[in-house]
Amino acid sequence: MGKRNNTLLDHARKAGASALVAYEPENLFYMTGFWGEAVGVLSGDGQAVIIAPALEAERARADAPGCEIISMERNTTPSSALARLVGSDVVCTDAKNPADVRALKKACRQLKQDPSPFVESRMIKDSGEIKILQHTSKVIDEMFELCTQVMRAGQRESELQAKLMAFAAERELFDTGYRYTTNPLIIASGPNSAIPHAQVTQRKFVRGDLVTVDITLRHCGYVSDATRTFGVGHVGDKERRVYATVKEAQDRGMTALTIGASCKSVDAASRDCIFSAGYGARFVHATGHGIGLDVHEQPSISARSTQHLARGMAITVEPGIYIPKTFGVRIEDSVIVRKKSVPMHEFTKDLIVV
Repeated sequence: MGKRNNTLLDHARKAGASALVAYEPENLFYMTGFWGEAVGVLSGDGQAVIIAPALEAERARADAPGCEIISMERNTTPSSALARLVGSDVVCTDAKNPADVRALKKACRQLKQDPSPFVESRMIKDSGEIKILQHTSKVIDEMFELCTQVMRAGQRESELQAKLMAFAAERELFDTGYRYTTNPLIIASGPNSAIPHAQVTQRKFVRGDLVTVDITLRHCGYVSDATRTFGVGHVGDKERRVYATVKEAQDRGMTALTIGASCKSVDAASRDCIFSAGYGARFVHATGHGIGLDVHEQPSISARSTQHLARGMAITVEPGIYIPKTFGVRIEDSVIVRKKSVPMHEFTKDLIVV
């Protein structure tokens, strides 16, 4: 944690600040090891302090033993504590709430509403973070294997989701809390698979369906993300051709993924393959994104990205083709960027028909 906080402060200095204040739970966790309702303060000497309501203070002491814990009444503004901790500092913060911003402006010498130190630091994963991501990815592979055992015609999307989530919970993988969906997973069958972020429904699988299973789960704070598309009973020739195109596009994206490569070039490697097959207009999202404490982090693997890949980044490669009201195919792996990048997922990307 000390090394991590020194990195945070290095990025803060590049942003013209000497201290950091974190309100977002992901950034608080990254700075202190505590995920909860609190404010984290990192002063220029590298000391992290947590300002927490009394109901969170005991847990904060247990989860962040190296931090000073300041307990206060819930829903009060910690102006005096902030003034004591960072009053003479130029402060970078991720604060968005107007009341929090006003309190910080009142407490410190100068405030920068700039989360970039957190963004830049969190992009490069340390060895501990990578081990958690690798473990999470291994369990997701086991969940894909479970799909091959329990998926069948007549089963509802929601029934498969329930089986998968029970399996995950037994292994301490949990919902990410992604705010743009009401479901923990994407289980999208038949015409629903043509919707990239489909909600799970009561639709029953029927023979001839393609079923997209997108598993994005959290373990010890960190998110791994992978997708496989399965067939039910029988898969038609057109579906097989589209599947083969997406698989080739994903392979090309993975091949392009190396230290120093532009994110734009990785996107192009996958996208050009799909365009060449005549489905360019049916690839409607970026090729990938960073993962970590959030479902979607930097860098963005997109055509408009100006970023380059660096050792230790954790990203996804997930091209897809979506034919409205008919079917869709997506194949996705999470991967750690190295000189030769290898997916964290070992489950086959060949088409499996159950």
